[in-house]
Amino acid sequence: MLKLLSQKGSTSMQVIAVRREHVRRIGLLLLIVVALVLYRLRFHWIPLTPGRMFSRKVGLQADREYFQLEGNKFFILGGSMHYFRVPRAYWTDRMLKMKALGLNTLTTYVPWNLHEPQRGTYNFKDNLDLEAYLKLANDLDLWVILRPGPYICSEWDLGGLPSWLLRDKNMKLRTMYFGFTDAVNTFFDVLIPKVASFQYTKGGPIIAMQVENEYGGYGEDQQYMGYVQQALLSRGIVELLMTSDNKDGLSKGSIAGALPTINFQKLDSGLSLLKNLRPGKPKMVMEYWIGWFDHWGGSHHIYQEGALNTIATLLNEGVSINLYMFHGGTNFGFMNGAQDFGNYIADVTSYDYDAPLSEAGDCTAKYFQIRDLYSKYLGQELPEPPTQMFKSQYSTIHLKEYIPLWEALSQLEKPVESESPINMENLPINNGSGQAYGYTLYNTVINSGGVLRSEQNVRDRAQVFVDGQSIGFLDYRKVELTIPDATGKRNLSLLVENRGRVNYGEKLDDQRKGLIGDIFLNKEPLKGFTIYPLEMKTSFIESFSTIQLKSILVKPTLPAFFYGLLHVDSLPHDTFIKLTDWGKGVVFVNGMNLGRYWDIGPQRTLYLPAPWIQHGNNEIVIFEETNVGKTVEFVKKPDLG
Repeated sequence: MLKLLSQKGSTSMQVIAVRREHVRRIGLLLLIVVALVLYRLRFHWIPLTPGRMFSRKVGLQADREYFQLEGNKFFILGGSMHYFRVPRAYWTDRMLKMKALGLNTLTTYVPWNLHEPQRGTYNFKDNLDLEAYLKLANDLDLWVILRPGPYICSEWDLGGLPSWLLRDKNMKLRTMYFGFTDAVNTFFDVLIPKVASFQYTKGGPIIAMQVENEYGGYGEDQQYMGYVQQALLSRGIVELLMTSDNKDGLSKGSIAGALPTINFQKLDSGLSLLKNLRPGKPKMVMEYWIGWFDHWGGSHHIYQEGALNTIATLLNEGVSINLYMFHGGTNFGFMNGAQDFGNYIADVTSYDYDAPLSEAGDCTAKYFQIRDLYSKYLGQELPEPPTQMFKSQYSTIHLKEYIPLWEALSQLEKPVESESPINMENLPINNGSGQAYGYTLYNTVINSGGVLRSEQNVRDRAQVFVDGQSIGFLDYRKVELTIPDATGKRNLSLLVENRGRVNYGEKLDDQRKGLIGDIFLNKEPLKGFTIYPLEMKTSFIESFSTIQLKSILVKPTLPAFFYGLLHVDSLPHDTFIKLTDWGKGVVFVNGMNLGRYWDIGPQRTLYLPAPWIQHGNNEIVIFEETNVGKTVEFVKKPDLG
């Protein structure tokens, strides 16, 4: 019995010891968990997403050295992606790839010029359905920083400002000039109610909104930023307001009541800028330029060196980061911007930007490098990105029909008659909003030859014709041409292309296009013009399928519109159009303007997304100015130079 009791007591002691060991291990495990939580609270962030938030009382706060959301420390890992540069059918794919990179916040601009193409006429449908874009971001658990402008820069025509503003000869953009603020107020009366309901405190994804864009590097009007800020607040914006500026404007672009953020690419300059941000407030890079844009006649930009090191350094410094761009997309149509700092250069159609996602939405090597870095930083495995979109190499087509520009003019509305040239924006068309984009043809009659001088009144490039025969070009550099002598009256025509309005800098007010003043022949101004606005709207392009076209049996008369069919007998896929031996022009597929091409490069292909291709026949229309190629190719890989 004593032996049995002794054994029983020994067993009880062993059980107690085992239980104590279990308690000790559980306690140690809890300490480790608490330590990890405290570490993430002190040095990192809690990756809250819209789907994980239950309270909506306190939005994003910037009262301490770090952001807070509902009292939790919050870190912004953002990426820029513009709905207007990406086919709507691909929004979901791109956002899922954003999440798979480790990002929690989407940033986007709002292009005023697309949403109000004519004064008082608004478009928020299809690819411009901003509310659908915000709802999708919310459904996919992405926060949003909205950058509504009114000016957005973004290598976009006139920085997103509508060209009809320039009809006012006294217009002062981005100032307190009444003609500008009156137009902004009218637009914001339409825009802001559409986005206000998507604010965080109303259950939506918008955690912050930007006041204007990079104003410090542009404006001197000290009241203007306060006006834009109040324009947002008075229309129901309650979330955190921000400003963003580069090194040229950080000291002048900030405003009380809005958190200043910075834009840069190089780490050394960025770190010095960070020191200039408000002490005791969160630090954020609104635009970390992960790549760069291209312009015609230049080279394709690739930015790899230092990118990962810069991101890692910013993370270690506790700086929130927004990648500009996460996904660039495309400047479809005539929407590319331009730069002019003493030398005008226009941007190309592609906005690939050497971003983590390519122009066609493919995950690049840069994407996976950043993804690996973010995964380690977050201490978690990230979801796998959606599979890459399949690309097709469709059969090469031979265009066999065309119509010369001179014959296509009959498809346009009645031309404008004027004694003197009228710039595009002031043409009396489009319900008083003028012509915004494309080409404008100015015809007049001359009685002699001699020296034709532009006096810098051609914006941006004019092909000059005498009786339909090209005799050369006028632009910013070439300002005169010699017209051969002949007897009798002859037709003189100038086909002027708006190559894209400047989107940044001090020349915004000087962006009227077409002929902005007199053209002189032998020092006498030309008079008596018939003006044809060649906007190349969808209805005009689609008309070529219903009219009699010429067969290409002999050398075509240029400029001209060339017509052909791409037959697709399977499920459509993305592809790239390659125009070998063609000169300069624009490509349309099923009436959609894919953008400009030019043999000076660097861009050699145009992106054609699958959602714009239909099963069966697809109408291809090419407007070519100078040189006709034999074929149109469809390839699987882009050539951006």
